[in-house]
Amino acid sequence: MTKKLELLKILEDGRFHSGEKLGNQLGVSRTAVWKHMQALQQLGIDCFSVSGKGYRLAQPVELLDREAILAAMTENGRKLLSTIELHPEIHSTNRHIMEQLGQGLEHGHVCMVERQTAGRGRRGRTWVSPFARNIYLSYYWRFDMSPERLSGLGLAIGVGLIRALRRLGIKDANLKWPNDILWQGRKLAGILLEMSGETVGPYHVVVGVGLNVNMAVTDMEIDQPWVDLQSIATESLSRNHVAGVVLNELLQISQQFQHQDLHPFLDEWLEADAYVGKPVLIQLAQEQIPGEARGIDSSGAILIETEAGLRRFHSGDVSLRLQN
Repeated sequence: MTKKLELLKILEDGRFHSGEKLGNQLGVSRTAVWKHMQALQQLGIDCFSVSGKGYRLAQPVELLDREAILAAMTENGRKLLSTIELHPEIHSTNRHIMEQLGQGLEHGHVCMVERQTAGRGRRGRTWVSPFARNIYLSYYWRFDMSPERLSGLGLAIGVGLIRALRRLGIKDANLKWPNDILWQGRKLAGILLEMSGETVGPYHVVVGVGLNVNMAVTDMEIDQPWVDLQSIATESLSRNHVAGVVLNELLQISQQFQHQDLHPFLDEWLEADAYVGKPVLIQLAQEQIPGEARGIDSSGAILIETEAGLRRFHSGDVSLRLQN
């Protein structure tokens, strides 16, 4: 652990700590403590310095902790977990695992990080990743199935996130096809799947999830309305507990999907569908198609009632939005 993170670990209780005491704990000078405090500020972590009291974080910060994450999981969930990598900062959790494909990864190899420097959403969009505020996780799973059967995986993962949110007391989250979780129309979480394999399988899949827990900032450039758990939960939520609950549900979803495809999750997806029955626009590369959302079919395609009749669209480069 770097001195910077050691310092943050000491300060995460939100209390004042004198520069002298911090220097003794870290084995550095008071000047070095000040420099490390400046480095924390550069990560977006607000700190106070008060003469006679010392340093304190503006808000307590909860760093990722393996034991706390495991404690939030059920026995069945932990059995599906092979490895948890925890990092202070990497480019992208999905990319990190994709770079390890072919190196003997096992089901349930998980990567979580405090901050991504190049986090990505669907269609190459940037995923804003403030340090130690949200959940940025990816995991590996091997599926022995065809691309057609695998096409509904992202929707099943969405159901897993809805289940996890309900366990955390969030009852009114919805799903936006194909990969977003919304709360009152604002984005709460997103899913990114990446895969590698032969035409007939097996497929090596990396499931990536970003979940807003406590954004705690208002000056970030985000191109859509968003919300975090901290602002909608009825009680304070531990970030590690959230991570464990989410991971627990997603690993079990992956195991069930491997054997049963999308079918067991269809009713739950339709129940949480944010756009069903509403006027929408399907955006293709060179065309917009208006219609009314009619849910999804058993393959995970969205059904749109258009002037030309009922049409099906698979995710790919298609996007969906409400009509104005």
